[in-house]
Amino acid sequence: MMQKTFSTIATSALLLLQLHGHTQTNQSIRDTLPLEHGAHRIGNRTDADMARWRSQRLGQFIHWGLYAIPGGEWKGKTYNGAAEWIRSWKEMPQQAYDNLYKQFNPVNYKPEEWAQQASDMGAQYMIITTKHHDGFCLWPSKYSKYTVAASPWKKDVIGPMVDAYNKKGIDVYLYFSIIDWNQADWRAALKTPADSVAYQRFKVFVKNQLTELLQRYPTVKGFWFDGTWDDSWKNDGAFSDELEQYLQRLHPGLIIGSRLRADEKGARHFDSNGRLMGDYEQGWERKLPERSSDVHGNDWEGVMTIPENQWGYNAKWAGHIKSSNELIEMLVKSASLGGNFVINFGPKSDGTFRAEEVQRMQEIGRWMKINSSAIYGGTDAGFAKQDWGYYIRKSGTDSVYMVVCNVPVSGSLRVKLPAQTTLVNVTSLEKNIISGTPELIGKNEYFIHLDHKNQEAPFVILLQTSKENRDNSNFEKAKT
Repeated sequence: MMQKTFSTIATSALLLLQLHGHTQTNQSIRDTLPLEHGAHRIGNRTDADMARWRSQRLGQFIHWGLYAIPGGEWKGKTYNGAAEWIRSWKEMPQQAYDNLYKQFNPVNYKPEEWAQQASDMGAQYMIITTKHHDGFCLWPSKYSKYTVAASPWKKDVIGPMVDAYNKKGIDVYLYFSIIDWNQADWRAALKTPADSVAYQRFKVFVKNQLTELLQRYPTVKGFWFDGTWDDSWKNDGAFSDELEQYLQRLHPGLIIGSRLRADEKGARHFDSNGRLMGDYEQGWERKLPERSSDVHGNDWEGVMTIPENQWGYNAKWAGHIKSSNELIEMLVKSASLGGNFVINFGPKSDGTFRAEEVQRMQEIGRWMKINSSAIYGGTDAGFAKQDWGYYIRKSGTDSVYMVVCNVPVSGSLRVKLPAQTTLVNVTSLEKNIISGTPELIGKNEYFIHLDHKNQEAPFVILLQTSKENRDNSNFEKAKT
């Protein structure tokens, strides 16, 4: 009887652990629930398309649509929320918002300039809002009348943008909102038989629009989904599962994050066994993980606003505005944890960027021009983190970059190597930073002395290491 009790307790504990299994690495999870619409893959994708995404590390997110016209304001009042949600504000009549398309005329929209700015910043991929929650399409969709074709601009916005970015070697991903406030058949929840009938039509509409986007813009690399938290969507895991598989058959290599899917029990991102659904983890919005264990062994992406919480254009940025150095440090931190970092920009309704955003792109670009080798293809180095900043290993090599964000008052950077690792060479990516040769201060432990302590931006030191077991242990031990 006691053995049976212990067995029951152990089984229950294991079940609880597995239900929260995404706190472990994805390989260590054991499935306990039979799921037809859960994750279909153990571990990360290993194909060339996913390897390319994984190596890119820096992306640009663009939120652009009708919400740029009011810019967070209506009739002299300021909306206290993200600009693209202003239609849901009680002070903003929905009919007034829905007629803003009659004013959409971005006469200064120059996609070639956008692409050049992104390239100069060092972005390797970009994400563009083809359609946000308001349902307004930046392409002339044949499945909706609420598109740029009906606006004074009339022309396709997405096609020229895709072409311009591709010419600069930048991959394009399409943001697509499942929520569609303008579509008559959209339902947040299915409360009546009529709701269910309408929602069946809505699912056909969604599939048609996504198919249309892939057919119109065949060079895109993936979808970035949003608005999948409604009960109507979460309670139909079978459809989101079928939709994901359909899109990836239609466009082999397509990359889709964890926001699209729900399993048959309504779990999102991670299925009810704790396994990631989708090709990378999308839970890091305006926040970043603190340590490698936080990302569960999965590929992941963090997306960040420059102000506190504005995605689309807002005339009045409030709260803390992140500096270029802060954004660079976040980029570095993301790469050091094996993730991508995407910075958001919200163009004005005329098609130009605000001065603060242009400044961030230029300053980050100047830093990347010198230090991008530490970012592209970077991943967790496996070194003990030090307070001065972050280690980033160039994937598949013995090259480890130290990105220094906080210089100690001593001017000496402590480097502690893993066991059986030897320091072969130390160089800085900028001149006149390192003073002399590294000082061995303990077993596998060094001080790198700096020539100049005062730096205006994070700087990078390249460590060349090798796996050797040299004896450098001749240090006096404490005799207590």
